[in-house]
Amino acid sequence: MKDVIVIGSGPAGLTAALYAARANLSTTVITGPELGGQVAMTWEIDNYPGFHENPTGAELTSNLVEHAEKFGAELIYDEVTEVDFSGPPHKVKTYAEELEARAVVIAVGASANRLGVPGENEMVGRGVSYCATCDGAFFKDEDVLVVGGGDSAVEEALFLTRFARTVRIVHRRDELRAGENLADRARDNEKIDFVWNTVVEEIVGEESVSGAKTRRTDTGEEGFLEATGVFIFIGHYPNSKVLGDAVRLDEHGYVIVDDHMRTSVEGVFAAGEIMDPQWRQVATSVGQGAAAGMSVEHYLSQQ
Repeated sequence: MKDVIVIGSGPAGLTAALYAARANLSTTVITGPELGGQVAMTWEIDNYPGFHENPTGAELTSNLVEHAEKFGAELIYDEVTEVDFSGPPHKVKTYAEELEARAVVIAVGASANRLGVPGENEMVGRGVSYCATCDGAFFKDEDVLVVGGGDSAVEEALFLTRFARTVRIVHRRDELRAGENLADRARDNEKIDFVWNTVVEEIVGEESVSGAKTRRTDTGEEGFLEATGVFIFIGHYPNSKVLGDAVRLDEHGYVIVDDHMRTSVEGVFAAGEIMDPQWRQVATSVGQGAAAGMSVEHYLSQQ
């Protein structure tokens, strides 16, 4: 029996584990398939307060792990397959074992929808990105592509104009799905061009991205767009499938919490992108993880 099980090892989960372990609670982190979560795929981080030397995602993850383990948190390199929050105790099943705890922090994050084209996975962190706020500054005076046509794609394209020389929005249709105000701002921005009725078929590059092979959706004509960055914004999905109906979710599958990170189940908390579809930043996930860890300590001290 553990005091706390943290499901997920991104910034939110590791911070929650750090705070719980520091409060002298026996704390286990089940890492999930990717230690560090999405941040582990980020080449450089230049907007995390106090880390002005631009650590890589892997370096930041390593520091977070070391800090959590310093206070006694245990990491299990496994993946959760099923949860039972009908307790306490709450039960968490992995491929290898079943664990029990007096409290649980859900920090399984969210994932960006991918194009699923050749070269995409290979070039993540080397020109392919799913976060302009995270990576836009690395493309100063360069030519980039934005794939998508919704609000997120247009918002991120407008953000990228602060750095990039040109931004081309590649969209499979002949008009944007974004709101009219955003669409007007994009049309009025001299740095933004549109590539209509076009899909990306392959992302090309050796050490880094050099461009994208494309195909027109109306004529089938193939083409090539030169670029050093490809930013993909075709939506995110919360990694909540494993939770089933164990906690209350919103209509999009994100965990609903109150201002103390408490879910609909007593003793179960959530932090990071699994409950935050808005900000998606390391700094906000760390803050939410700290709040969840402190709330766990407060909850258990009252039991």
